[in-house]
Amino acid sequence: MYFDRKNLNNSELINIYKYLLLPRMIEEKMLILLRQGKISKWFSGIGQEAIAVGSTLALQQDEWIMPLHRNLGVFTTRKMPLSKLFMQWQGNKEGYSKGRERSFHFGSKEHFICGMISHLGPQLAVADGVALAYQLKQQQKVSLAFTGDGGTSEGDFHEALNVAAVWNLPVIFIIENNGYGLSTPVNEQYKCEYLIDKAKGYGMDGVRIDGNDILAVYDTIKGVRDYCIQHQKPYLIECTTFRMRGHEEASGTKYVPQELFEEWKQKDPISNYEEWLLNENILSANDIETIRNEFKQYIESELLEANQSKKFEVNTEEELNDVFSKQSMVNSQWSIENSSTHNSPFTFHDLRFIDAIKEGLHQSMQQHEHLILMGQDIAEYGGAFKITEGFVQKFGKHRVRNTPLCESAIIGSALGLSLEGFKSVVEMQFADFVSVGFNQIVNNLAKIHYRWNQNADVVIRMPTGAGVGAGPFHSQSNEAWFTHVAGLKVVYPSNPKDAKGLLIAAINDPNPVLYFEHKALYRSISGEVPNEYYEIEIGKAFCLQEGDDISIITYGAAVHWALEYAQEHKEISFHILDLRTLSPLDYESIKASVTKTGKVLILHEDNLIGGIGGEISAWISEHCFELLDAPVIRCASLDTPIPFNPILENNFLAKARLNDCIQKLLQY
Repeated sequence: MYFDRKNLNNSELINIYKYLLLPRMIEEKMLILLRQGKISKWFSGIGQEAIAVGSTLALQQDEWIMPLHRNLGVFTTRKMPLSKLFMQWQGNKEGYSKGRERSFHFGSKEHFICGMISHLGPQLAVADGVALAYQLKQQQKVSLAFTGDGGTSEGDFHEALNVAAVWNLPVIFIIENNGYGLSTPVNEQYKCEYLIDKAKGYGMDGVRIDGNDILAVYDTIKGVRDYCIQHQKPYLIECTTFRMRGHEEASGTKYVPQELFEEWKQKDPISNYEEWLLNENILSANDIETIRNEFKQYIESELLEANQSKKFEVNTEEELNDVFSKQSMVNSQWSIENSSTHNSPFTFHDLRFIDAIKEGLHQSMQQHEHLILMGQDIAEYGGAFKITEGFVQKFGKHRVRNTPLCESAIIGSALGLSLEGFKSVVEMQFADFVSVGFNQIVNNLAKIHYRWNQNADVVIRMPTGAGVGAGPFHSQSNEAWFTHVAGLKVVYPSNPKDAKGLLIAAINDPNPVLYFEHKALYRSISGEVPNEYYEIEIGKAFCLQEGDDISIITYGAAVHWALEYAQEHKEISFHILDLRTLSPLDYESIKASVTKTGKVLILHEDNLIGGIGGEISAWISEHCFELLDAPVIRCASLDTPIPFNPILENNFLAKARLNDCIQKLLQY
């Protein structure tokens, strides 16, 4: 096989050989360990090493790479300690993910490697966000993301490439086309002649290369990197290669015709390059034997060190504490106990709910120069509800960014921004639309800190709720989708003061926060709000009204239903608790409320089945049973989609059953 050395000297060619050989020899050892039962699973990249190694060598050490299962060469080329990699693969606590992830589902900020998740598409959008961060910082860098031939069928592939092209981002997308997505051949995966043909559809350039030619990969990526930086544009590269093992070892290779193995064995990236180095007298047989022996000793010594690690001991407190990134409230916090303007260090003005959100967002943009807003129609148009109206004139289109209709890619881009120290607020035009970005939230954002200690500094604004006659796809209460997911914080203000303070707190929080804002409250609720920049602490409920007869535990628009009912029924002494935060819940305040009355009504707009009221009810029954004088009653909306007709909508909402539920409690 012929290799074009370009202007590389012998020392550089030998160095490339070493980088190429090391992951192959490590993998050969891993297959032995797998047969010995010393590791549980392995995704082999044997036959594909040239792509990972060549790409990584072509980038700067501080440029982010988003690798996949078969990219061991990325990790070794970035010189990650092999002993710690062995610990990772063994599930050892001293590995990169403390035993919480297997194989290559981990990352390292120190090495600028972003850990993958099993869903193969989301990493591409993360690369968009990193590239955007480089662009905003005016740094001459690129990000690089891998996908496979199967991954090109994912919606995330389309969304990520589209965003990169529309925003002119310096991203390199690499397709490792090895002919199979697990067992599905490419002729059942796509109909275009070559995957690189897809580049034209996104308005970007692309090239198809031999992924088994290490020098071609290295030279191509170096050139493409220069192109992306110079032109501030993305680029798509299809690397043809072949997987010589199964998708993972347990799956086998019976579905692959034997002649393909014979054909691709002749194209092996290591043996061919080695033979060329010998023929060109760049290396001798003795040199190669020496290198292999050195690597063998290195691998064995690193494995020995890994095997001497401490015995795994479970620490439940550590497990719980590592779900969220730690933070301290760096800004002045308005006392949550003080609901009036008396004795307050702040000055106040009257604001509508929507204007309080706008003010909190505006002041946060002033406070954080690296805060980016993203969403559909949020720039010149000002958003569907005009909350960001005027922002683009004040802060510029580089910080107030209209997005294509691709929620998943934008949420992924927000995570990519976080890798480079940016904050972001993503606006869902309606909370209902978050379903098409669900994977990025619950699997990428939520789990990333627990998996490899990387924060996700992302707020997702969720215009939510019924009462405006918008029907089943613009009025859903979907907060319970996210309260189930460890690693997400969920806030849901009911009044202007809390709306501003909780939004500021959410933006300051280094963890992903779902910020629910009820559409029906936007222009119907007003209240006194501090002029100043302040936080309301996430995770703290607030007692709106002291009472002795019945506790109503609620949040959002339902707070106003409770207050209205209490005003109309002054013969009943209501204790009304506004949760404000749904994850994490303020159990201390919940228990205090139960203690006060012994009779509890949990009121929310969400459907009854699966709503957070069920969780709160269960917790009260488990922890406060002796305090109860009656069963915990839930008052929720019907278990149907939300209807459009106002008469049907009113019947659907929990408010229609509030009186019946209260009367039922009173009878105990």
